[in-house]
Amino acid sequence: MKYMLVMRATDEGYASMGEVDFDKMLEMVGQFNDEMIRAGVLLAAEGLDDPADGVVVDFSSEPPIVTDGPYGETKELFGGFYILNVASKEEAIEWAKRAPLAGPGFKTEIRRVSTIDEFPQDNEWIKKERAWREATGQL
Repeated sequence: MKYMLVMRATDEGYASMGEVDFDKMLEMVGQFNDEMIRAGVLLAAEGLDDPADGVVVDFSSEPPIVTDGPYGETKELFGGFYILNVASKEEAIEWAKRAPLAGPGFKTEIRRVSTIDEFPQDNEWIKKERAWREATGQL
């Protein structure tokens, strides 16, 4: 099963990262990533750019409104993610507990990633997606 670990942090969490030497942070994260690679569970891992450089597309009106970052009433920001291929939610939880960037202001949300096999296989759009995934080596 695939699980996404959504790495979140508050302003307090991000501020505490500023106190950590960047090379030390890369070492901590690199060791964690290497551990998951050696265990054969890591499928993807990406960090996100500064939220001040992002935008939000708000669909609460027509046409949608596009707003530059930083965001207004944000209590937690999505800072990056891992996608793991593990046997269970419990295994995903155990990996999340070992994440190196932890402490006050940090949280990890764990969500199962649905597979294409869970959707109606006779649907024309699912057929097109399956063909694309097969052509790109994803299946």
